[in-house]
Amino acid sequence: MELHDHTALELHRLLQRREVSPVELAAHYLARIERLNLQVGALTTVTPEAALERAARVEREIPMARPLWGLPIADKDLLRRAGVPSRFGSRAFTDFVPDDSDELVRDVDAAGAVSLGKSSTPEFGLPSYTEGLAGPPARNPWNLSLGAGGSSGGAAAAVAAGMLPFAPGSDGGGSIRIPAASCGLVGVKPSRGRVPSGSGLASLAGLGVAGPIARTVADAALLLDGLVAPLGYPAAHRFAVRAPGDDGPFLAAAMRGEGRYQLGVMTDSPWDEAYEIAIDADARGALDRAVAEFEAIGHGIEQLAPSPEPGYAPAFRTIWQSGAATIPVDGDDEALLEPLTRWLLEQGRQVPARELAEALSWLAGFEERVIRRFSSYDAVLTPALALTPRAVGWYDPDDGERNFAQQVQFTPFTSFVNVSGLPAITVPVTDTADGVPMGVQLIGRPGGEAVLFALGAQLERRVRRWQRHPSIW
Repeated sequence: MELHDHTALELHRLLQRREVSPVELAAHYLARIERLNLQVGALTTVTPEAALERAARVEREIPMARPLWGLPIADKDLLRRAGVPSRFGSRAFTDFVPDDSDELVRDVDAAGAVSLGKSSTPEFGLPSYTEGLAGPPARNPWNLSLGAGGSSGGAAAAVAAGMLPFAPGSDGGGSIRIPAASCGLVGVKPSRGRVPSGSGLASLAGLGVAGPIARTVADAALLLDGLVAPLGYPAAHRFAVRAPGDDGPFLAAAMRGEGRYQLGVMTDSPWDEAYEIAIDADARGALDRAVAEFEAIGHGIEQLAPSPEPGYAPAFRTIWQSGAATIPVDGDDEALLEPLTRWLLEQGRQVPARELAEALSWLAGFEERVIRRFSSYDAVLTPALALTPRAVGWYDPDDGERNFAQQVQFTPFTSFVNVSGLPAITVPVTDTADGVPMGVQLIGRPGGEAVLFALGAQLERRVRRWQRHPSIW
């Protein structure tokens, strides 16, 4: 068995027993990246010298008790790391090298992780696929003609190809869960306020949070513990508001995988009133398999009645476009932006303050209604994606309206979870006839990550899909 065949948790144990060193581990994954990255397009920047120096420094100076000690990761290229190019997926930032690091980068360093470079992302992380003009597309390791999803597409592609044991991502409308589901991985969107350096509390409408992408539920819990409490629990929160309940550790819940719960099953989405949403047979098959497994375990299962929300689409569009208005590109440099980004920027900068305020108010009421609707259940089960992973080039690069509709039809079950501030986990369950993974999403109560890890572990044990690897492996 080679090092990359081990789960992140197994590698953590090997490191703790000193059966492998951080330098050896970093060198192994750097060799994997050198061999595979050209095909997969997962990393935009690789920093081998800095990574090996960092690994040696971790071994010398960082206490082994830190939760991510010696484990390789990559920073999503929406984050700044001092001295490393930070391009934000955009040609407008080709030569930008920051002097300072973002909080999340500083936290993964404090947790003892070793960054090997930057994972690819679409321009400013705006769409749900990773196929920008600033670099090659992030490809799905299970089928290189398919996209890896987005916006944390590079992170998911790297983990699925065995180029990283796990990776942090960010999720403002599904950007962790979409690529994780596309690439047969576990993706976790934490509750708003859970991760101190990626809480969502400073983002427009509280949408964007940081979380893990991993091969197993336990690996995802291990990484989330490192993001929540880099120095060990208790976590050091930066805001007065935070997620309900205890912070963790979550690894114990994922390892035990215990409990019997009441689950709801939801197949409607808040986009249904504005777009024609159809659930592909493979997506429904994954949902049916998950329901059958949970019933066999002994959980209560109940189908949720549809709950139309005709105001959701216009309100969310307003937020998405308004968020693009803050892109730090002006004047002649706007010509460097991709057509979709320019369209979003132009639309966003025309949104009146009153319209933005009304959208924020409507979405706050929507959050309350969703939490009330889900209150009878410990978790709510949905398809992870409505369609199978899309081919590279499937999305319209020029028509913003059509592009937005395509994204909604591909992933109608993710963005409303961000609006609601709820935690969610995606778990791979089945495969298409062509061998491409399909998964489901479990949405928890506010602060309910521990229950999601327990349920995810139970489902994972039943389907045992994580033991499969793509042929590129």
